[in-house]
Amino acid sequence: MRPVIPLSAIRIFEAAARRRSFKAAAEELGLSTSAISHAIRKLEEGLGIALFARTGQGVDLTPSGETLLDHAGRAFEVLDRGLDLVTSRGSQLLRLHCAPSFAAQWLTPRLARFLREHPGIEVRLAAGMDYARFTNDDFDADIVYGPPRGEGVVRMPLGEEILTPLCDPARAATLASAADLVGQTLIQSDNKQWRWPHWFEANGLAVPATAGLRFDRSFLALVAAADGLGIALESTRLAERELASGRLVAPLAGRATDLRYVGHHLVFPAASRGRAPLRVFARWLAGELEIPLDPALA
Repeated sequence: MRPVIPLSAIRIFEAAARRRSFKAAAEELGLSTSAISHAIRKLEEGLGIALFARTGQGVDLTPSGETLLDHAGRAFEVLDRGLDLVTSRGSQLLRLHCAPSFAAQWLTPRLARFLREHPGIEVRLAAGMDYARFTNDDFDADIVYGPPRGEGVVRMPLGEEILTPLCDPARAATLASAADLVGQTLIQSDNKQWRWPHWFEANGLAVPATAGLRFDRSFLALVAAADGLGIALESTRLAERELASGRLVAPLAGRATDLRYVGHHLVFPAASRGRAPLRVFARWLAGELEIPLDPALA
């Protein structure tokens, strides 16, 4: 039968194994080096295996030690997250993952207002193209671009977006119809679901064989268009600030067929729907976008 191992012994082992030093572990945990060495020796005797290989330069991990460190490290990460969630501050923490362009162009400019309206909530925001993996409990929710994936998750569509040609005012003055885009420098966002070929097809035109610029993020395409480098086919939602300031113009609004689609979704595990910060954020998000709130969060 496996002996009962105190959690304090595992904490000492994890620190010593991670630092590869009994002395460094002692400094981290506020113990003496001899106390660390004694605790490790008792742990090894209790388990009946060697966890460290003592060398003239210090200590190194045995294969068994490496295995235990991998599991102990992940266990303490999970425990730390759990402690965050049950403390008064942690219970008001919203851990949010978001598609980069939505985070940069739409969400971040509004976060100050959200935090002002809900002063008890703390937001931890990460952006990336990969979807959040809720299995490791790193995030409460994800704002994804494209079709949501995953089992056991709630998907809340964030409303229809309009894709239309956008450019700087000087270039816009030269564009009166869809046909005027032929021969222009077209800026392509490689990760978009809908691109220039779809727009030209919707407007009954052949796709022009013109050189252009390519970016892997919509916010880069919008910056390039505002700087006069060409015409971007982008969401007016993501370009709200540039359109409001006049740095970007939609020259063919009302004169050409725009593309409309649901590009972003709020996704979260069904088990998280009861968390107060997530419910508050989802209600705020629905209000900002003027869309229905998912019934799971009502």
